[in-house]
Amino acid sequence: MRLTKFEHAALLLEDSGKKLFVDPGSFTTPLTDTANTVAVVITHEHADHWTPEQLTRVLDLNPEATIFAPEGVARAAADFDVTVVHAGDTVEAGPFTLRFFGGVHAVIHSSIPTVDNLGVLINDELYYAGDSFTIPEGVEVDVLAAPAGAPWMKVAEVMDYVLAVKPKRSFPTHEMVLSRASKDMSNARIAWATEQNGGEHFALEPGDTLDL
Repeated sequence: MRLTKFEHAALLLEDSGKKLFVDPGSFTTPLTDTANTVAVVITHEHADHWTPEQLTRVLDLNPEATIFAPEGVARAAADFDVTVVHAGDTVEAGPFTLRFFGGVHAVIHSSIPTVDNLGVLINDELYYAGDSFTIPEGVEVDVLAAPAGAPWMKVAEVMDYVLAVKPKRSFPTHEMVLSRASKDMSNARIAWATEQNGGEHFALEPGDTLDL
């Protein structure tokens, strides 16, 4: 399985000639090469994690592709056929096995309502918690998508999160809200936390790939 990191929170997984997209949103350049997509995972309803235009770019070439998302996304994306999933669910999409964790977005501020959010474990290898620090209990995480910057986090929190998950490998996600200097700082902190348990950090930039 191969991972390609796109801008911000968007990921592409490829296995056996099939594709799975995760969180293609408004901070991600328009998706183009979407043929052979079997599914899209949307962790939550915020626009930086999905847009109607990005979903349409997938579905125009792959009308049978399944959209997996929590209930909040199904309400927000009412014009699309969304398969609602919950924490504890396991589903299959082509060569991909998806396990879901969590349920709630991290708190941004007490004045801002929290929304549904699900973390996803893909093929028991890659874990991405969406906008949360949900730890997948009982899972040895091979590759962790670690949030680098967001209104709902500070770097100390992601460092503690990485220390708790103990991934063998990590890479940054959710970084388009950061300057170049801030990206470098976050990468250094995530790398340190990953290395404390013998793991390795990969400072992937948009377009970079990692074989899982």
